[in-house]
Amino acid sequence: MRVELRDIEIFLTLAEELHFGRTAERLHVTPARVSQAIKKQERRIGAALFERNNRAVTLTPIGRQLVADLGPMYRGLRDGLARAVRAAGGKTEVLRLGMLSSNVQDFRPLLDGFHARQPACEAQIRYVGFGDPFGPLRAGEVDVQIAWLPVREADLTVGPVVRVEPVVLAVGAGHRLARRETVSYEDLADELVIGGAKPDYWREALVPRHTPSGRPVRLGPAVTAESELLPILSNGEAVALVHSHAARYHSRPDLAYVPVRDAPPARWALLWRTATETDLIRSFARTARQVGPVVAT
Repeated sequence: MRVELRDIEIFLTLAEELHFGRTAERLHVTPARVSQAIKKQERRIGAALFERNNRAVTLTPIGRQLVADLGPMYRGLRDGLARAVRAAGGKTEVLRLGMLSSNVQDFRPLLDGFHARQPACEAQIRYVGFGDPFGPLRAGEVDVQIAWLPVREADLTVGPVVRVEPVVLAVGAGHRLARRETVSYEDLADELVIGGAKPDYWREALVPRHTPSGRPVRLGPAVTAESELLPILSNGEAVALVHSHAARYHSRPDLAYVPVRDAPPARWALLWRTATETDLIRSFARTARQVGPVVAT
């Protein structure tokens, strides 16, 4: 049976994401390519690997077995190839940086400073979803992560602050608040606000449970990635509290970003698992302290 490595990658990624759109985005292919690869594998095996309906995608028992069998072999092959590539380029180590957002360029001084400090180390960027923001750290899929504060996890070390920026309200261009110069938290009582971030205390640092006067803030659709926000906002179904860099990285004619005048500035910091702290992680943290936080206005 001849199986393409890319098809295995698509299968394993879909098994993690359980969402065709997110899988396609993560692998930079179309959802049709994902669907085609899965159907081809199912035909070869002679059984369904996923159950699909309008509400969810789930693994079948055979799909779960295949994940368990293929996962370690695929990771070993991928890691072996990556080590060979790094060695050929004079790199001998790697540090995987988890990011919740797409604003990699905002941290270019930090990444360049780390490269100058550790020229034999390659810094790799890995996406982390809002729905399980600390899971990849705990699973060893990333070594260091950038996340907004506060983070109150007993097994994680909170390192230096690397970015400070305002909070803004993202709305569709036709929304009643789109032409405002500013809004306040009190305005949220009349809106459905996109949720999805976990744990609750971490989400509430961005999306409060109540307005300053005590009125409840209604949580609407739950999303786990930036890309899922955009169509909901554009369609006017809900609004979202986001960080100001979103206005630059997701500038679109169908969206508006309005400053929240009574929101305290958001602070982003480095995180890592206390039990797996390494010299490379310490070097990255020292670089962050040396470079200092980016303060956006």
